[in-house]
Amino acid sequence: MVVKNSDNGGISVRVEHPPTDTISIPLQTRPRGGALVLDLLREYGIVAATVVLFVVMAFASDAFLTPGNLLNILSQNAAVGIIACAMTLTLIAGGFDLSLGAIFGVATISTSLVMNATGSIALGVLTGLGVGFLAGLLNGAIVTYGRINFFVATLAMSLIYRGLAYVITGGFIVVVTAQAFSSLSRAPLFLGVRAPVIIFIVFALVCGFILKFTVFGRHIFAVGSNDYAARLSGVNVSMVRTWTYVIGGVAAAMAGLITMSRTLSVDAQAGLGIEFDAIAAVLVGGTSLMGGSGAIWRTVVGVMLFALINNGFNLLGLDPLYNKIFVGAVIILAVALDVWGRKRSSAA
Repeated sequence: MVVKNSDNGGISVRVEHPPTDTISIPLQTRPRGGALVLDLLREYGIVAATVVLFVVMAFASDAFLTPGNLLNILSQNAAVGIIACAMTLTLIAGGFDLSLGAIFGVATISTSLVMNATGSIALGVLTGLGVGFLAGLLNGAIVTYGRINFFVATLAMSLIYRGLAYVITGGFIVVVTAQAFSSLSRAPLFLGVRAPVIIFIVFALVCGFILKFTVFGRHIFAVGSNDYAARLSGVNVSMVRTWTYVIGGVAAAMAGLITMSRTLSVDAQAGLGIEFDAIAAVLVGGTSLMGGSGAIWRTVVGVMLFALINNGFNLLGLDPLYNKIFVGAVIILAVALDVWGRKRSSAA
């Protein structure tokens, strides 16, 4: 307010209002040192750890860098890698599946029985994949349409599938009579690389392509990030999550077929615990347990990290019991880093 004496002796008053249009200039802040280190650790720490371990093993054991050993590392971990890639899709979509090991078992048992009864390898393979598809579809329907917590639902279904495996086999080992089926895992296809490795690579590329370049992949990220917002945007949240469980079931069946082709036998405990190895690789690879973030390439690196660790225990003659302790500790560390990073992001 401004007060002035007028020319005729009066007083004039003029009220000046402050400008209503203000300009706000956002402050550009650089991440602090600790935050930057955490981001880099979550993004590329798995790569650095794998490279370091590879170099250490190369110096620690003369047998490590032999072509035979390196090919065996890839072949023996192809099954875990396939399940881990499928598990990545499920976790990104905000789900979880504890039944993949049991699906692995019941699918391979179904395959072996059909092969032995009909003598047809193709029919047996289709049966196993079909069982995996139906099991995954049932899991997805129970979780999404039945509105049952995914931990409870998939744990219960794991018990059911494993129980079916025991009922079907009677607790005995089923030997596959189709000897030609062993060529799936034993015959080299390209430069000594066997079919399980090729299948793993192709499956990983397909999963990566889905996440990166398809509408379905974008919906997976959207559903995992905020399913309510995704639903308002027209995304069929239940359908998206159900299909991730279906992919997981088919992947478990594929992994089981690969493993069975190597041993030509299967029992009710086939695949027991393989889901935890896959989960460990996925979490160490940086996929969030809370959903909405992750990448197939990091999952593949996570699989390779644990493959090198397992191989190192064998070559160096270390007690394999400590390997399980190490894997459990790594899972806790990976989840802790994810929770810490999310809290920091929400507080920023």
